[in-house]
Amino acid sequence: MPQTLPYGSWPSPLTPEAVAQAQPRLDGARFVGDDVWWGESVPSEGGRVAVHRRRGGGSIETVLPAPANARSSVHEYGGGAWTASDDGELYYVEKSDQRVYALTPGGAPRALTRADGDVRHGGLSWQHGTLLAVREIHGGGRVPDRAIVRIPLDDSDSEVLADGSDFLAHPALSPNGQRLAWIAWNHPDMPWDATILRVADLVTGEVRDLASGDRRAPLQPVWIGNDELLYADDPDGRWNLFRRVLGGDPQPVAPADADTGGPVWVLGTRWFGATSDGRIIAVRTNGGDEIVEIAPSGIRPLGVPIVAGASIDDVRGSRALISGTDASGLSALWSVDLDTGEAQVVTAGEHPGTEWMPTARALRTEGPHGPVHAFAYPPTNPDAVAPEGERPPYVVLVHGGPTSHVGPAPSAKTAFFTSRGIGVLDVNYGGSTGYGRTYRERLLGQWGVVDVDDVAAAASALATAGLADAERLAIAGGSAGGWTVLAAVTNTDVFSAGISRYGVGDARALAEDTHDFEARYLDGLIGPLPDAEAVYVERSPLSHPERFRVPLLILQGSEDRVVPPSQAEAIRDALAAHGVAHAYVLYDGEGHGFRRAETVVDSLERELGFLGAVFGFESPGIPLLTLD
Repeated sequence: MPQTLPYGSWPSPLTPEAVAQAQPRLDGARFVGDDVWWGESVPSEGGRVAVHRRRGGGSIETVLPAPANARSSVHEYGGGAWTASDDGELYYVEKSDQRVYALTPGGAPRALTRADGDVRHGGLSWQHGTLLAVREIHGGGRVPDRAIVRIPLDDSDSEVLADGSDFLAHPALSPNGQRLAWIAWNHPDMPWDATILRVADLVTGEVRDLASGDRRAPLQPVWIGNDELLYADDPDGRWNLFRRVLGGDPQPVAPADADTGGPVWVLGTRWFGATSDGRIIAVRTNGGDEIVEIAPSGIRPLGVPIVAGASIDDVRGSRALISGTDASGLSALWSVDLDTGEAQVVTAGEHPGTEWMPTARALRTEGPHGPVHAFAYPPTNPDAVAPEGERPPYVVLVHGGPTSHVGPAPSAKTAFFTSRGIGVLDVNYGGSTGYGRTYRERLLGQWGVVDVDDVAAAASALATAGLADAERLAIAGGSAGGWTVLAAVTNTDVFSAGISRYGVGDARALAEDTHDFEARYLDGLIGPLPDAEAVYVERSPLSHPERFRVPLLILQGSEDRVVPPSQAEAIRDALAAHGVAHAYVLYDGEGHGFRRAETVVDSLERELGFLGAVFGFESPGIPLLTLD
């Protein structure tokens, strides 16, 4: 018989330690002979990225052992920090020096690139016997020199194959090795605003632009022959697939009211793959993700239960490696037999059991700027119910980016709250991907307005429907999500508390201090400086310290290069000066996003203790947080 207990005080088996270990981040996967290799973060080892392999017999081995750490810093967010040859040699970017190393399992690593503190590598890929990478050289100006390079396996220097733009991604080598395709873009565009699909003839040196234009962002070229490309493009507002024979016109491939594509925050992201017999495996996103096979005979969903965070990591023969999260919150890497449709889990995070995981409820409400999409996760605990008539407190989550997306899959952190009787509302405010370009561009020039109005509208709709306690609504987010947290608590009266993780308080300081990848991002989100300086000042929460009225928890990493600690400390000082209850925590050694297990544990305890202190409940085993 379930116990009757107030919301927030339900006993839960989901400890902060369990959450920290539950869902390690997967970082790519690849077929290597009969084995499957994948990258995975290890929270208990400082968040380092290891590379593992599952042998044909089922045993799992670590290919890249500690202390090696496969993490790239290209574009600051990295990605594509490892790959492997078909005969089983690992190539990886070592976080500590950003050099590329080769490693035969069980052997010692050998450096393939020279020691140079100004040089970074990322987006590694092994294609047709060639090791490709995106190289970034700092020191010559604010915009680093970037190029796609071929890295020899001997001691010779890398060879530049493509350059000439501010940013490059998705290098693809034709099967005969004579052509290179890639995606390029330049400041002030971001890779979801406008990109160029380019092809170079490596024999003659000729470079051609195959797809480009205002409000078009082609992505991920894949060669399906020596002179034919498959790629994603969005001329009609949705990323869909196109085929193009060099010298011919693009031909649409099974267009849909969904996106096969997304924001290129990290290198190596893949939304589709092609088999040698003409089939295509693709992600389609319209709120949630669906995995489909596109064949001459028609389109069919694959039997992979992924609904969020899907990535087509590799396709080989009739097999595909697909990672993502299912509706119960299980994050895993699946190996799929495309002929039989059978899907097997290669590796997965810990899972407390479906009875403890909330089910996403899609929410669509009208806001001042149009429809707002969100996913609500009600309190879920098989052993507890609330007193009759009590409405639950809710935490409204604001994703970062702000050009990002959340799907209908609960995370371990979501269940950490819902299992204790605290609801979670995950909002895809205007500016989010997954709903097409029009929805995404709603935020242009309106950051700090549309995002705030949308999260407020979604939270208010939940309370108006009687599903949440209107007096106990908290808002939480990190990075750009932290900006929305701070703007929402200073510009609306919807929220009674806020949790900001490395959030932006001063937009001008962000524009001046941030790294090159986002150096012109705010041109589109707010406006170009100095012309729009007055708008930056007006929108920035720190410009109106007198508007801070509700308790705030501020969490920050000491080594954050995207949003430095000075912003968090300025918010702390403003709260103290105006007598607003708050707590500030600085985590030594953490950057933009918390990776260490001990940091995740401590921050979860503090977040729950903060909510309890503000909303008047005590969670078993979690002390209330003392506020200054």
